[in-house]
Amino acid sequence: MPELPEVEVVRRGLEAHVLDRPITSVDVLHPRAIRRHVPGAADFAARMVGTEFVGAQRRGKYLWLELSSGAAVLAHLGMSGQMLVQPASATPEKHLRVRVGFLSDPELRFVDQRTFGGLSVEDVVVVDGTTLPVPVAHIARDPMDPKFDLTAAVAALRGKRSEVKRALLDQTVVSGIGNIYADEALWRTKLHGARPADSLSPAKARALLTAATEVMAEALNVGGTSFDALYVNVNGQSGYFDRSLAAYGQEGLPCPRCGRAIQREPFMNRSSFSCPRCQPRPR
Repeated sequence: MPELPEVEVVRRGLEAHVLDRPITSVDVLHPRAIRRHVPGAADFAARMVGTEFVGAQRRGKYLWLELSSGAAVLAHLGMSGQMLVQPASATPEKHLRVRVGFLSDPELRFVDQRTFGGLSVEDVVVVDGTTLPVPVAHIARDPMDPKFDLTAAVAALRGKRSEVKRALLDQTVVSGIGNIYADEALWRTKLHGARPADSLSPAKARALLTAATEVMAEALNVGGTSFDALYVNVNGQSGYFDRSLAAYGQEGLPCPRCGRAIQREPFMNRSSFSCPRCQPRPR
């Protein structure tokens, strides 16, 4: 699933290509793509046609386009969702689910092979001075938010009575960190993901969140992390941070720091990757 850097790459592309252009048509080609928009396809289209996108925003892994009407189109990318900017004359993608036409080319296409993602038009609410779609109102600020409070995030992380990796993935503690960048941040700070979050010193918790911020910034600089063709930016291009990963997905390869083979462990129906020497499991 795309994490903060990948979603930010998409946000920047949308900001560059789809803002301030009158929306003239909205075609829903698969009902699952708007299943979160309970009133249905006709209402979804009616709330968009005749308006414009006036902003492309993100909080953590959540992405939305602000409408001139005051509402927002919230995009859940899921496992395979893509927001593509294409000429209207371009051959439709095999898994095209929603297409948004403007007064002039290009158009915006939502493509989703596995249909786990989707779009919905949402009302907005102001939380702590920031306008958010209602479903995102409970999500914490992410480390790249100008108003991110590191001290408060450290306290929230240390206040969780769970494994530290599980706490890192809790979007109400700090948003945007997913499985990939959690493993990379834990590797950088020599912490095992099973370490209890409430056992961390303030300095260690701060170092961990700082490492997560740094690794996500590095990933953003190269377009995010792509392991297959399903994650691309709005122009269909893949990111390259997978070439720089130290732990995630590196099972059996030597740890870049000590040379010991990286190991994989099951974690919440996914996998965790760590160095058994640099990141010993807590006793």
